Amino acid sequence: MDLESHASVCVGIISDTHGAIENSILALMQQCDVIVHAGDILNPDILRRVTPKTGHVIAVRGNNDTVEQWPIGTADLLESLPEVATLRLPGGVLAVEHGHRVNPAHQRHHKLRVRHPEARAVIYGHTHHRIIDTSEPIWVLNPGAAGKVRAYGGSGCLLLHATAERWWVEEKTLPNLRAGSA
Repeated sequence: MDLESHASVCVGIISDTHGAIENSILALMQQCDVIVHAGDILNPDILRRVTPKTGHVIAVRGNNDTVEQWPIGTADLLESLPEVATLRLPGGVLAVEHGHRVNPAHQRHHKLRVRHPEARAVIYGHTHHRIIDTSEPIWVLNPGAAGKVRAYGGSGCLLLHATAERWWVEEKTLPNLRAGSA
């Protein structure tokens, strides 16, 4: 997919849906040029539902994306998901992995930067905690949980805006509704 030559690209970044995604996050994703899912999908229908009008979705496998946890008959799609993916955008490369294999946790950002020296930003999930670490030239971003499982502070996502000259990140968080309220 050739997004590198576009003047501007909006990347919807989600992770840790665990089989469910909030409708307001779906609506945000529909407005993006490409969607990145950083793993723990658990239901391939999520990938279909978040597909923007351009049709571009990049997804990686998380530690909970297993044959036992995915619906029967979806093993082929699950097996087709890579552990790591890269995406060329205007102004740089975006690297994506779930992050569960990068330990210890207190060294995760450093190790992700070392693993992806070609990247302008590395996306990971796994922790369900949003992180926007732009303290070094290779950014490390975690959108937090876009589903209902351990959505600390509320389900959410990130929007990465990329041009050849500048990248910036927008945070989107839904109100944290208590279980049972609608």
